[in-house]
Amino acid sequence: MPSEPSFHIGPIPIHGRTILSPMDGFSDQPFRSLARRLGSAISYTEFVNALDVLNGHPHLERRLAFLKTERPVTFQLFDDDPGRLLQAALKLRPFEPDIIDINMGCSVRCVSGRGAGAGLLREPAKIAQIFHSLTHALDLPITGKIRIGWDEDSLNHVDVARIIEDNGGAAIAVHGRTKAQAYRGQANWDAIAEVKAAVSIPVFGNGDVRLVADIGRMREHTGCDAVMIARGAIGNPWIFAGLDRHEVTEPQVRAMVLDHLQAMQAFYGAELGLVLFRKHAARYISPYGLDTAQREQLLTSETAEDFTRILDQLALQPAVA
Repeated sequence: MPSEPSFHIGPIPIHGRTILSPMDGFSDQPFRSLARRLGSAISYTEFVNALDVLNGHPHLERRLAFLKTERPVTFQLFDDDPGRLLQAALKLRPFEPDIIDINMGCSVRCVSGRGAGAGLLREPAKIAQIFHSLTHALDLPITGKIRIGWDEDSLNHVDVARIIEDNGGAAIAVHGRTKAQAYRGQANWDAIAEVKAAVSIPVFGNGDVRLVADIGRMREHTGCDAVMIARGAIGNPWIFAGLDRHEVTEPQVRAMVLDHLQAMQAFYGAELGLVLFRKHAARYISPYGLDTAQREQLLTSETAEDFTRILDQLALQPAVA
């Protein structure tokens, strides 16, 4: 780790310019810690519903569990009610996160449709209330992750970013798409640059970063303090170490796959860990020329031993273009 931080979020020093994006169903403790080891500068949890915090969801502690080596750790919350968000953040404070982040970017209907996630972008006054109350009540940085607007007719990324900063927010991550776009179309990097020019707190750019070269292009284009990588890191966590997938050797892939599988089973238990690992395994093996039967054989393995045996039998080689 370099002696001098790349930037700060409030008083928290951040070492590095790439960050694994919070992703529901993917950015759990095993994957986060793996990405952190490879160079991701911050660990963001999967987003947590404030209602689940207040009502005591049975899987809450597992979603919030983190390793000391992951610090700095950010807990991400979502809700449409400022009061519940405040209560939930106060209840999470004893878990000792370094940062609490408010999700204002989720486009999934069951979240945004009830006014949470990207739904908050339609109510800037509520965003102001959320950040004002949390930053005054808590003794740790409060940050936000936004999209650039609800749709192309209501782009309000600059106004929302200024509201977050004016009400004590310590950093902003900007996904360069609207809620209406979801994950379709091209990310608007110009909008990320506009946010960076409008505020003095750190800004993270997110969207269409799939290769190492994209990291440098986004930073040059937007001036952002760090680049947040989501789908581009699934199946290629080596991007945080500065490697594109074609640069990773088969022995490196095998070692990582088995390391990740072992971590999943240690965290979730042998059976559930293997089942949940399948979505990662599918992405790890995607560059190889496996036919449907081979993929099915590997991805339906019922034990880690069977998975390892089949993996070794397949003699993975990159698919010929």
